[in-house]
Amino acid sequence: MLLQIEARGYLASAHRIKQTCGAIFHFAIATSHAVHDPSYDLRGALPPPQSRHLSAITDPAEAGALMRAIANYRGSFVVRAALRLAALTFVPPGELRRAEWTEFDLDGALWRISAHKMKRRQERLVPPSRQAVEILRELHPLTGAGRFVFPSLNTRSRSTSENAVTAALRRMNYEPGVMTAHGFRTMASTLLNEMGWPPDAIERQLADAERNRVRTTYNRAEYLDARR
Repeated sequence: MLLQIEARGYLASAHRIKQTCGAIFHFAIATSHAVHDPSYDLRGALPPPQSRHLSAITDPAEAGALMRAIANYRGSFVVRAALRLAALTFVPPGELRRAEWTEFDLDGALWRISAHKMKRRQERLVPPSRQAVEILRELHPLTGAGRFVFPSLNTRSRSTSENAVTAALRRMNYEPGVMTAHGFRTMASTLLNEMGWPPDAIERQLADAERNRVRTTYNRAEYLDARR
């Protein structure tokens, strides 16, 4: 089954299905419904997953055009705020859409993301810029009475959909091969590196993985390519 999925060009899906099957068999063994996990014997049967960069705008002129398009976005005010904050904070999309008002100290310009939300289970401190704080203050009268900064349109007890920012980009005619919600991180890293900002400061702001991995994943600056 996995080889058939791979043959159709869905290698990443094949790996995810193999992992899911392994979790099912592991549970079956733990509950005495099975004695062996056959997925364990399939190690090496599939080629390793191919890493790929998510699409992102890294040209300064094109980045400026994107920011102007966001400023002129005529959709939801809340989604436009999310787009602007994605560019200004470049936190992962999941952290942004699940942001809670209690995490922010707007007077002190600090966003304290709880450890339980982080992959490494460590609290993360994000210092929002003056512009980011202004956006949050504009947004507070609309959503500040609830838990989430970006609540769902259907119920304020949940955060907005993970597709909200992506859908807005598509409405602005930015196709998947041009820009993604995650691409704001690559855009920021690349442009800031090209502008000469200290790499350690940039990686601290990205701060969701080990430093060298962050640098190679998000920074596409020409000067770094020339050093390899």
